[in-house]
Amino acid sequence: MKIDGTPYRSVWVDHTDSWSVRIFDQTKLPWALDILRLTEPSQVAHAIRSMQVRGAPLIGAVAAYGLCLALRMDATGPAMEAQAAMLAQTRPTAINLRWAIGRMLDRLRPAAAGERVRLAYAEAAAIADEDVAMCEAIGRHGVPLIAEAAARKPAGTPVNVLTHCNAGWLATVDWGTALAPIYMAHDQGIPVHVWVDETRPRNQGALLTAWELGRHGVRHTVIADNAGGHLMQHGQVDLVIVGTDRVTRAGDVANKIGTYLKALAAHDNSVPFWVALPSSTIDWTISDGLSEIPIEERPTTEVTMVGGRALDGSVAMVRVTPSGSNAANPAFDVTPARLVTGLITERGRCAATAEGLRGLFPHETVPGGAEIAGMAAHL
Repeated sequence: MKIDGTPYRSVWVDHTDSWSVRIFDQTKLPWALDILRLTEPSQVAHAIRSMQVRGAPLIGAVAAYGLCLALRMDATGPAMEAQAAMLAQTRPTAINLRWAIGRMLDRLRPAAAGERVRLAYAEAAAIADEDVAMCEAIGRHGVPLIAEAAARKPAGTPVNVLTHCNAGWLATVDWGTALAPIYMAHDQGIPVHVWVDETRPRNQGALLTAWELGRHGVRHTVIADNAGGHLMQHGQVDLVIVGTDRVTRAGDVANKIGTYLKALAAHDNSVPFWVALPSSTIDWTISDGLSEIPIEERPTTEVTMVGGRALDGSVAMVRVTPSGSNAANPAFDVTPARLVTGLITERGRCAATAEGLRGLFPHETVPGGAEIAGMAAHL
C-alpha cells in the first residue's frame, strides 16, 4: 500500500543496516509516522506485547523476523529454542504467532548452525510474501460481495460496509484482510462507504482504520462502538466484514472485543456478517472457540486511560474513569459460527462450518493426525 505516494509494507528488512527489521510504531499513529529499527529479539517481543506492531498476520511475520535476529546473536539449538519460546509467548490469542514460529523451527532445526541465519531470513521473507499474496487473494474473493450489494442499490449509491477494529494493511504485511475487498472495490470504481467502529478501548478503528482508509481515499465515517446496531435497524449497513485472530476448525471466530455484539445485531437485522482471514489464522487443533481459545487480558489502564491530540496540538494520555473504580480489559471475544454468514479466505469463500472449511482445505489435519477429507459447496 502507499503512504503519500510511497509504497510500503508493514514490516521489512534493511539489508544496508545489519539486516535490521523495520516496522511502523502503530501506537504513534495517526499523530506521527515513526519507523522503528529492531535489532534484537527482545525488541521484537516488546513491540508485539506493547502493540507497537499488531494484527494477527503481521505479528506472525514480525516474530519470524525476530527469530532471525536471535540467530544472528546465537544460532545454536538451545538458544534458538529458548528465543522461539520467548517470542511465541508474547500474545496468547492470535494463532498466527505460534504458527509462524513453528514453521520457522521446522525449517531451521534440521540445519547446521552455520546455515541457520541465511535460512531464517529466507523463510521469514517467504512468510511475509505469502501473507501479501493471501491477503490480495482475500480481496479478490471478497470484492464480489460488495459488487453484488452495489447491484441491488440505485446506481451510484454507495455500499455501506461496517468493520470493527483494524484489519487493513497495518494488521498484515500488505493489503489487509477485511479491508482488502474494500480497497479493491474502491479501486474498481464501485461506490463504497465504510462505517468505522472506534473499537474501544484502544481505538484501533478510529486511529488506524480511519487513517488507512483516508490515505487510500475511501469514504468512511467513524462511529461509536454501540452505534452499529442502530444503523443496521435503519437499513444503513449493507454488510459487515471483520478480520479475526483465530478461527476454529468448526468456524467459531475470535476477534477484537465487541465483534460478538456486532454479529448479534447483524443476525437480528438480516445483515450479512463476513469474516476475512488467511489460512494461517485457522487453528485446526480446536473446535469449540468459547472453551478452547484463550482470551488475552490486557492492562486495565487501556480502559481507564485514553490517548489523543489536545486542542493545542500536543498528544497526551488522560484518565476517563474515577480513580477508585476497578476496570477489566478482555481484549477479544468469540463469535459462534452460527452467527457468521461465511468466511473469506485466500482459497475462496465458504460457510463457517467444519464442512465449509474442509471444502477449501481438504488436506489439513486434525488432532491425532487424521486428514481432513470431504468437500462442501462454496458460497
